[in-house]
Order: sequence, then C-alpha cells, then structure tokens
Amino acid sequence: MKVAVLYGGTSKEREVSLSTGKGIIQALEKIGHDVIAIDFDPNKLAEMMSKVNGCNLVFIGLHGKQGEDGTVQGLLELMGIPYVGSGVLASSLAMDKSKAKQIFARHNMPVAKGKTYGEHQDASSIEKDILNEFTLPIVIKPNQEGSTLGLTIVNEESQVKDAVDLAFTHDFEILVEEFVKGRELTCAVLGNKGQEKALPIIEIIPKSEYYDYESKYSEDGSEHICPAEINSELTNKIQDYAVLAHQSLGCETYSRVDFILNEDNEPIILEVNTLPGMTPTSLYPDAAKAVNMSYEDMLRKFISLTIEE
Repeated sequence: MKVAVLYGGTSKEREVSLSTGKGIIQALEKIGHDVIAIDFDPNKLAEMMSKVNGCNLVFIGLHGKQGEDGTVQGLLELMGIPYVGSGVLASSLAMDKSKAKQIFARHNMPVAKGKTYGEHQDASSIEKDILNEFTLPIVIKPNQEGSTLGLTIVNEESQVKDAVDLAFTHDFEILVEEFVKGRELTCAVLGNKGQEKALPIIEIIPKSEYYDYESKYSEDGSEHICPAEINSELTNKIQDYAVLAHQSLGCETYSRVDFILNEDNEPIILEVNTLPGMTPTSLYPDAAKAVNMSYEDMLRKFISLTIEE
C-alpha cells in the first residue's frame, strides 16, 4: 500500500518522534509498502495534505501536542483518510490526564489522589492550596504533556512554587498528585474494539532515581523486565485494568497503559498512551517481542486491524 508516516512535529517531544518515525518508516519499507515520510509542520498543512492525498493509510508517529491529542486525527478524518490508532475523542481524553483519571475512577480503577489547577488562578493561592490539600512528597506536572516533560517530584515545601511555575510553562493546566512509591509497570494493549488483549507486562527499572526523560530515551537509561516478575493473580489484574482503561477511553487498535505498583502491591493507574514510543528503546516493541512478534510483524498487525475496522 501507499502509506504516509507523520513524524517529527513541533511539540517538545520532537526528538523522540523523529526516532519513532524513523523506526516505523524503515519497517514499513522493509515489508514492501510505498512510504511517504512527512515531517509534520502545522504551518505547512497544504503541502502535507497534498502529500497525504492518495495514500491508502496514515501512520501517526507523532508525540505530544498537535499529534497525540486528537488534532491531527481530526484533520485526517476531515480529509477522509484512514489512519492507524485511536480517534479524536480517545486521543484527546488520554492526553488530558485529569479527565482520563476521572474516567478511570468511574470504572473503579485505583488512581492517585490528585487535583487540577488552571493558569487563571492566583499563583500564591495555588501554592497555598497544594500545601493544604497534600502531604509531601507530591508530583507536579503539566496536565497535557508526555515524556515527564515539566514534571517535578516535590519533597520540600520550598520547591512547590518553582515546580508550579515549570509545569505552567508547558500547559495552561497543571495536575498535582500524591507521590506513589513503588515499581514502574506498563502493559501494552492490542486488538479491535471489544476484542482487545493485553500483552505481557513490563517492569521498568530506571538507572537514575526516577523514570525521567533520560531514563526513557537514552541507551541503557533503564532496564526492561518482560514479563514482569509478579504473580499470576496480580498479572491478570493489571492486564484487565489495562484493557479496561483502553476501552473506557474509547481507544482503538493499540495503546500502552502505565502503572505504579505501590508498597501494598496495589496497581495504581497513571495514564494511557495512545501513541506510545516506537524508538529502539521503546516499551511497546519490547512487549510485542515477548510474544514472538517482530517490529515488522507488529506494524503488519496494526495495519490489518485498521483495515478490519
């Protein structure tokens, strides 16, 4: 088929998206598709639309705003061009961590205590409310951002103001959550609506103290243990939560759901990634590999599921 790959983009996750795009482009070419590689620029929409027109399918290799939040998905739907992955609403909901958490809670999934603040609120009032509402340590992060950009783990009261200011440089809303200490787990989900299956769970062991940007994307920044060394009962519970989270947001084809396994062995859901990284160090391809699915086979499966839909 003639397949367009949108990658790069203008978000703060551009570098990651370039790597994701490169992996997808090379794999699609390897399995025989005619690939149109497009470094997405919202200021050159007419040029992009002319390249995409006539393609059978679009692969979205973008991360962050204007790629992962439903914006590009809406544009492609207006053009009548099919694309791999979740639609406008699911993408937007997953990107909005606060709204997603509300949906998870309504489906009886355990979430960390949190509160959202907007840039229209007085800065000193926000700081005062945070200290009143939460017991340190806490996490302060942009409500709609990925790859831990703008995120601060706050251990002392004196850090709150700077953490709030940093988060607001990335978004007009910030999310404050209790810090949940525990093991980092993630679970990939694959399948058409109503038939989704969870892939093996991965435990992420970062080389630094926290699973930050460098741990995620630098070579040897973290160790991935797949399948995670947890008992079968807990494995089933986390996989069920992952599928339920995917379905509750209305996601399609594939996603990756992140958890913290707290010190009481309870999985706390963090977020759903509708366009998980596909770089050489990414988690989703590792989960696919655990069920003997190569990178190329994984993309073949994404395409066949999209065509079935």
